[in-house]
Amino acid sequence: MISVLLADDQALIRSGLAAVLDPEPDIEVVGEASNGRQAVTAATRLRPDVVLMDIRMPELDGLAATRELTALPGGPRVVILTTYDLDEYVYAGLKAGASGFLLKDAEQGRIIEAVRTVAAGEALLDPGVTLRLIESFVASPSPAPRPGFALTHREDDVLRQMAKGRSNAEIAGALFLSQATVKTHVAALLVKMRARDRLQAVVLAYESGIVRPGG
Repeated sequence: MISVLLADDQALIRSGLAAVLDPEPDIEVVGEASNGRQAVTAATRLRPDVVLMDIRMPELDGLAATRELTALPGGPRVVILTTYDLDEYVYAGLKAGASGFLLKDAEQGRIIEAVRTVAAGEALLDPGVTLRLIESFVASPSPAPRPGFALTHREDDVLRQMAKGRSNAEIAGALFLSQATVKTHVAALLVKMRARDRLQAVVLAYESGIVRPGG
């Protein structure tokens, strides 16, 4: 059973998310919070697997709350709830340790998929949101190289595909590899880059100049 905490200052959003998630046989909404401070307190007490976190909340915003939660030993995975008009905050969410992003008007199936994906230890890379935001806010004209990754040619190929927001299945198709082989390469490059998950690896790829916007 995947336990979920909903953190949003709008009761209507929380009730809508709960209505989508609770009927699923493997998902249980264990608590709600209307601000970031409540989210941290509730997560510490309830120890949910996943927190769906709004960005703009009173007392403590979602970014600060995410930093606190992801710093906890065995802390929950955090999915940032966002809208297109909050683009300027999303890279900060990545840096705060979020494992993914979810549009508030996402389809029900996408919401359920997001919870299951991050609960399984993966990151949610939405090509329509995350890729555009990474390219806009992470890359700089002259990124400072970070030596020491020592990726193989194939790992580099896989990383570039990840930076396009592609899943393992899509990467396998693009590179003519099996999904098992892609999974092995992803695991290896995460170790070499000391990345928490594939989302953080993509951030590091842009920051280090391995991947450039539009490249």
